[in-house]
Amino acid sequence: MTTEKDWSLLNGLALAYIGDAIYEVYIRDYLIQSGKTRPNQLHKSATKYVSAKAQNALMQQMLAVDGLLTENEITMYKRGRNSKSHTSAKNADITTYRVATGFESLMGYLHLSKQTERMEELIQWCIQQTEEDQNEQSKK
Repeated sequence: MTTEKDWSLLNGLALAYIGDAIYEVYIRDYLIQSGKTRPNQLHKSATKYVSAKAQNALMQQMLAVDGLLTENEITMYKRGRNSKSHTSAKNADITTYRVATGFESLMGYLHLSKQTERMEELIQWCIQQTEEDQNEQSKK
């Protein structure tokens, strides 16, 4: 008999560890499926979605949309954001890095707790936001 583990008890950095990997795989899938195939092009495109700066911006946008995230999802985000990491991002300030860690924690929690449909819904939302932001930038 197996018992379901309560993933909400896992520390924020462990959630972020798996969340980072899962989110990156979804983004890589999306980029390949959208026709990008050259390694340099893929890497450059991926950073627009998976960098600490990008994840920070997406998390801020998610928090700004009333009712997009549940209370539990916000709690999982905060657990990651407030975790004391002994490393820091190469290209981001500490606040940006912590918010991005919170974003990854949320993704990790949704993945581990088998809330795949919800995770995919949020990832799709993130892809759409990033695409819209890039279209805005290209118009300037």
